[in-house]
Amino acid sequence: MAKVEIYTTRFCPYCVRAKSLLDSKCVDYKEFAVDGDPALRQEMLNKSGRRTVPQIWIEGQHIGGCDELMALEYRGRLNSMLVLSESG
Repeated sequence: MAKVEIYTTRFCPYCVRAKSLLDSKCVDYKEFAVDGDPALRQEMLNKSGRRTVPQIWIEGQHIGGCDELMALEYRGRLNSMLVLSESG
């Protein structure tokens, strides 16, 4: 499986929705909770250029937020991004 990172806050419904989709696909992801952590939130902003959560990366590629993740799923492109080649 691909390396997935997601910056979240605890009560964000979009974060919950994005994590739910990843969970439904049995994807392991590293979650960075930015609640009350200004340095971590700044790190997210520096990496993504965005202040909103969630912010999601798959294999180091910035996907965007929940809407972009759902769009990838709708277009049938998410699964191929989440699976690494068997030789890799």
